[in-house]
Amino acid sequence: MAGPNYRACKQCSRLSEADTCPVCGGQTSKEWQGFLVVTDFEKSEIAKRMGISSNGKYALKVR
Repeated sequence: MAGPNYRACKQCSRLSEADTCPVCGGQTSKEWQGFLVVTDFEKSEIAKRMGISSNGKYALKVR
């Protein structure tokens, strides 16, 4: 059983299954590495360092 086929936004790194990012409208890529789930962006140090301003799933590196 295969999971979702995630793509990462080249601008905001948000993961989705769409060809364009549903958050910022940027182009998405199938080539990404690492996975981060942000549940409380206001308290997350990693989210602050990455410039993340909403909860969700993010790629750590996008090509």
